[in-house]
Amino acid sequence: MEPYVLYYWPTIQGRGEFVRLALEEAGIPYADVARNRKGMPALMASIDHAQPGTPSFAPPVLKAGDLLIGQTASILLFLGARHGLAPRSEAGRLWCNQLQLTIADIVNEAHDTHHPVSTNLYYEDQKKEAKKRAQDFTSGRIPKYLGYFEQVVRNHAGRGRFAVGSRLTYVDLSLFQLVEGLRYAFPKAMARLEPQWPELIALHDMVAERPNIAAYLASKRRIPFNEDGIFRRYPELER
Repeated sequence: MEPYVLYYWPTIQGRGEFVRLALEEAGIPYADVARNRKGMPALMASIDHAQPGTPSFAPPVLKAGDLLIGQTASILLFLGARHGLAPRSEAGRLWCNQLQLTIADIVNEAHDTHHPVSTNLYYEDQKKEAKKRAQDFTSGRIPKYLGYFEQVVRNHAGRGRFAVGSRLTYVDLSLFQLVEGLRYAFPKAMARLEPQWPELIALHDMVAERPNIAAYLASKRRIPFNEDGIFRRYPELER
């Protein structure tokens, strides 16, 4: 099999990190193109809307043979079915996709805490609005979403340690990344709230200990969180 080609921004984890985690866990060869010398032109070509075919609106994009797949959830739907990171049944795969789309919802809301007015403005141009948005996010939205994921994991506890099925899926990897990102962006809120979600945190810890994931997290392939990505730490946004 040809190595996959991942097109994503070279200096941030962002939405591409959910794809990287799946590739790393499954031990799938891939090229993270934009991190290579002269890789940015190839990335931009993958989202060239003037080209015929099925161009993506934005990264991440995965090239798999002749396929060019955009949108994180769609990429994971593809990888899950092909590499044992999703159930074999159609119902199971659709459930994974539903959970992944819900994860995408909270990721978008996390992004909007630092860009509540416009993505075309700098954070510094909307700090007042960002503070209000972040307070609502930490007090109401994080508990709503993570409470839901806690219940999903808890409902499944009798059948294994995973969120879906009897083995690890890409949803478990994405929940790990979600918790990691929220811990980075809102450490005070997460330290205060995490005791409410013991099953979800146990799942996070289990994923972190998996050999391929642990090796990836310790490697230079794992880009550190920073204030250019989706999850950003601005101390003034936490009480």
